[in-house]
Amino acid sequence: MESIKRYREERGIKQIELAAHFGVSQPTVVRWEKEGVYPPCQVMPKLAAFLGCTTDDLHAAEPEKEAG
Repeated sequence: MESIKRYREERGIKQIELAAHFGVSQPTVVRWEKEGVYPPCQVMPKLAAFLGCTTDDLHAAEPEKEAG
């Protein structure tokens, strides 16, 4: 979910800070951001609130990348 990364970076939050806040490892945050692994459903509303967005924002389709 690149949207997690985008919102995290916009707010100046480091992966390790996000991981510590949610009691997970930094590699778990990497998986959330890059490998398409979704956080548990009970975490999503808390994650959205922490990042200052909605769960819909986090689930929004990523823009398609142009081939080139």
